Amino acid sequence: MNRTPFQALACPLDGEPLQLEGGTWRCASNHSFDVAKQGYVNLLPVQQKRSTDPGDSKAMVAARQRFLAAGDYAPIAKALSQAVMRHCEQAETYSCLDAGCGEGYYLRQLSQYMTESQALSLMGLDISKWAVQSAAKQDDKRAPISRWVVGSNAQLPVQSATLDSVLCMFGFPVYGEFARVLKPGGQLLQVEAGPEHLRELREIIYPTLKPAREQAPDVPEGFAHRASEQIRYAISLEGADVIRDLLTMTPHLYRASAEGRERAANLEQLTLTIDAQLIVWERI
Repeated sequence: MNRTPFQALACPLDGEPLQLEGGTWRCASNHSFDVAKQGYVNLLPVQQKRSTDPGDSKAMVAARQRFLAAGDYAPIAKALSQAVMRHCEQAETYSCLDAGCGEGYYLRQLSQYMTESQALSLMGLDISKWAVQSAAKQDDKRAPISRWVVGSNAQLPVQSATLDSVLCMFGFPVYGEFARVLKPGGQLLQVEAGPEHLRELREIIYPTLKPAREQAPDVPEGFAHRASEQIRYAISLEGADVIRDLLTMTPHLYRASAEGRERAANLEQLTLTIDAQLIVWERI
């Protein structure tokens, strides 16, 4: 496949370009970052961490990997990939960052949806080392599809104006950083939960639900709105293990009360609404 890991990394300490020398990324100031045996690089300095083990836990990552592998979010991946395909028709080599990549599901799906002839330069970044380790382990060490990086959206270790697109999937957008790393005309593809997303589960684990806010998102500085698409469908989950994986991979696990989590744990079957909003912003 015509896939190459993204190269234009920047030193997280001084912002200078990084060069790969053997198994080490190094900048002109001689700051160095070794590639781990699993194939990823950690570009999250201690001073940028808010905890000793930030981001999703090992258990959350494993639950998300099992759940996504079953294909219940495949329509979201398809809509996202189609949006990228519409944008990359003119690009010789199309560079894309998944900012908050988790265990790499959406980049792997994107790589499969794209034609063999379309050259892709991919990078997945997450603040969770467990997520990035999982993503790297699932890649082919002999021909990896993506660069896998532990890092923060608040200070992306990416050189300015080097990306054709940035994905932000149910994550925490940092629009100023996204604008910095995107080329003019590049696109930010943002997927957010819609008002009905997982409503049936939320009705079980919470005593009441907050009213949905139906309002158009504010246009981030440096961007123009280009398109929006609602992705809504139903899924049926069978078995307590699958339902537990879904709950574990979402923030609802920690927001729900003990009673709410217990009610979810007793479920053996659940029909759910998937409701996601795909918003396309263009860097101007």
